[in-house]
Amino acid sequence: MNTRLEVVTNQRGGWFSRGDAIAAGYSDADLRREVASGRWLHLTRGAYAQPGDSVEAMPTWEQEAWLHVRTARAVYHRLGGRAVVSHQSALLLHGVRVSELDLSRVHVTRTVGAGRSDAAVCQHAARPPVDVVCEMDGVRTTFAARAVVETVRATSFPVAVSVVDQALRSRIATPQQLTDALTPFARRSGIRTAGRAVEFGDGRAESVGESRLRVVLSDLGLPRPLPQAEIRDAAGAFVARVDFLFAQYGVIVEFDGAVKYGDGNSKALIAEKVREDRLRDLGYQVVRVSWSDLTHPATLLHTINRAIARSRPASITGYVTASAQ
Repeated sequence: MNTRLEVVTNQRGGWFSRGDAIAAGYSDADLRREVASGRWLHLTRGAYAQPGDSVEAMPTWEQEAWLHVRTARAVYHRLGGRAVVSHQSALLLHGVRVSELDLSRVHVTRTVGAGRSDAAVCQHAARPPVDVVCEMDGVRTTFAARAVVETVRATSFPVAVSVVDQALRSRIATPQQLTDALTPFARRSGIRTAGRAVEFGDGRAESVGESRLRVVLSDLGLPRPLPQAEIRDAAGAFVARVDFLFAQYGVIVEFDGAVKYGDGNSKALIAEKVREDRLRDLGYQVVRVSWSDLTHPATLLHTINRAIARSRPASITGYVTASAQ
């Protein structure tokens, strides 16, 4: 990509049009050749992007999100202000990344006239009306809280909780804004799931895995644990911040999905072992949970119950500081 086209691509937020390429000195034959080689990607009608090595190194779902964001920007530009980006497409523009969201089509909501949906773009009618919008880098989207509700109405409860937790954590929406955003969709399909997820949401969850684990722990009938609890020793020295603490049982549950202890990570492994030894010295039982454990809830419950049986909460030393939501 020459410098002229690179500048335009950056200005557009990572994509360029056929017209941009022609103006930068490329021909239609050049476009076809670059796409055939894989160096450029055809996003949607008349729009392209150059992924590069850094994108190719991403996990598949991150590549899909990268592609979707640029396609959404191109679709918005093509519609010429007759629609705003909405639903999960808007969430991605707001920075939410939940891998289970359906990114097969760009979602927009029409503000002028009727639109035709196809295999690449879903054009929603403005019901309820879009009375508040955001603008980011020249692209107008539905208000973040509305985008959350629009999205989670069509997902399962665990995915909905992951979306709500991430929206709260990234501060693109407040609990009250999410609650208010439910009202215009009353009696619409999926609103019960959305309402449950908003009520259950907690911005202290630091990953999708932690959000999923919260749902599983609730489904298992366990009391709600304290997320991101800071544990200190009797002298007040910081020992660890843990994912979930069942204080009444003296049991800590840690989600292990993002931790890799393979070759080259021996320092991380040693540091984690020292951390857990200190927690156990204070009297806590520690249960580590991986992604695969979430698919075997009965086994996970047995593991936690065994930890509860081993624990002696009365003998725990030190104290806990709750993190703010």
